[in-house]
Amino acid sequence: MKTAIVTGASGGIGRAVAERLLGAGWQVGLMARREGKLQAMAAQHPGAMALVADVTDPAQVEAAFAGFAARHPRLDLLFNNAGIFTPPAPIDEIPVADWMQAVGVNLTGMFLCARAAFGAMRRQTPQGGRIINNGSISAHVPREGSVTYTATKHGVTGLTRSLSLDGRPFDIACGQIDIGNARTEMVEAMIARSRAAGLPEPYTIDVGLVADAVLAMASLPLAANVQFQTLMATRMPYIGRG
Repeated sequence: MKTAIVTGASGGIGRAVAERLLGAGWQVGLMARREGKLQAMAAQHPGAMALVADVTDPAQVEAAFAGFAARHPRLDLLFNNAGIFTPPAPIDEIPVADWMQAVGVNLTGMFLCARAAFGAMRRQTPQGGRIINNGSISAHVPREGSVTYTATKHGVTGLTRSLSLDGRPFDIACGQIDIGNARTEMVEAMIARSRAAGLPEPYTIDVGLVADAVLAMASLPLAANVQFQTLMATRMPYIGRG
């Protein structure tokens, strides 16, 4: 029976992926800060385990992974997903606190969870496992006023590449999914801002498509890896130039 930990599992992409894995028979650790939502999810799915933790806190991350290991001696997958947007603005109008928060969640949080998963996968018998990082279209090209989010997502790409290289001797595969406008709570907020500014509504895709894609990546044998996958609304203005 396959096992996974999903971060940011209480909503959005994380929840959709966790529920898809559970539906496919995986045992899933649901990691996020919102205990009530995690417990409600776990109550609905016998294969789920609530792991209440803040990904920016090293001690909480270690405790969550240790708690999962106490029930499941093997970890096959980490979907490294937790992330935040901060309010858009030109760089000179962005509070330093917003930068620190974005780096803490989107980059340090991913590092801490990848570190814990890598250690577990390296030391289990047989060795190996898979880490899938949630990047973004912003890991390639930015939106206006998104320096905090864009810089952290570029950092995630570097993390993915380093993990892929360092994981080879231990049969640890690492890939990244770069998503463009999956319809989640965060994207709904972006849509609301566009409407308020009188701008066209962004093109979006159903979040279930992301869950399907992550499950497909996760289901590969460890001898194969989707290094980078871009999944986006077809009509997004990603390809092209002015």
